[in-house]
Amino acid sequence: MEQPLPIPTALPSPPSDGITSLTYLQNLLACSSWDGTVRIYDAKSKTDLVKKSLDCPLLSLSASSDNSSVYCGGIDGTIHKFDIKNDSLSSIGSHTHDDPMKCAVSCLKIVNDSLLASAGWDGTFQLWDVRTSKSVALVELPGKAFDMDVSSSDVAVVATSGRRNVFIDLRNSTSIDAGTVDILLDRESSLKYQTRCIKFFPNSTGIAVGSIEGRVAIEYLDDIGFASGKKKYAFKCHRISDTIYPVNAITFHKHGTFATGGADGTVITWDGNSKKKISTIAKLPTSVACIAFNEEGDQIAIASSYTFEEGERDHPREEIYVRDVLDGEVRPKVGK
Repeated sequence: MEQPLPIPTALPSPPSDGITSLTYLQNLLACSSWDGTVRIYDAKSKTDLVKKSLDCPLLSLSASSDNSSVYCGGIDGTIHKFDIKNDSLSSIGSHTHDDPMKCAVSCLKIVNDSLLASAGWDGTFQLWDVRTSKSVALVELPGKAFDMDVSSSDVAVVATSGRRNVFIDLRNSTSIDAGTVDILLDRESSLKYQTRCIKFFPNSTGIAVGSIEGRVAIEYLDDIGFASGKKKYAFKCHRISDTIYPVNAITFHKHGTFATGGADGTVITWDGNSKKKISTIAKLPTSVACIAFNEEGDQIAIASSYTFEEGERDHPREEIYVRDVLDGEVRPKVGK
């Protein structure tokens, strides 16, 4: 007898405006949103625990390496640390720009116990020492930052406007101590339309790139930068009849497979190695803005939050769902 499919469960007290990021901290789930709040839920008991309000919309979020805190980036350029246990906020620093509308910290990613990476609409990538709350390195990007990830081997990739993907070396502690980091590669995306999301493979051998034109590209690092690019490929997804929807989110599972969340309201799992779809695991009433697997890989968090791909219109309210994940929905395909 086939196992019944799990049903997504909505968490209580969702944000009142657009959800911008989800991240797991073991059994806790943290969320940032345009309503200026950081919310913490118990993802196992499906209860809300903490709501912390800041002074501006929050566009990005990352968990500390010990899962005791979260860092959040604001549209005003500020970066704050929220200590969950002590229910306290502290300032890490800020991105600045002559135009206050270009300060936003759109991307945050913890690197290690002491370093936090940020990138923003000001067109800069910065490294912060979270122990001293000081910027220790800055890189000028070719454009506005839309998404960022850091690999297990301490290389950052930033997707920017103009379809540029920038790889930055974070492995040289001597350079970082001197206030510099090196750009390893600045290249045009293999997709023809603007990048919306970008993620490293768990083993750091490649990246998955999602665009506004309903496509995902799989690129291998030993292939990137070479004209042939024989290993890379792209596929269409998140399309209904002739309507094409943006790929808003990509997250990898511990098995090496990955899930995509689209503005069509679906979450789909894929096996990148066999180039096959595995399963559609959710169909929600509005755009999927962000997704995250927990560390064990047996649960996925999904933000159902309209991402304005069709402009201003009435839309369902924001919701955060958690759903149990069956092994067959995320395990790599066997055979051809």
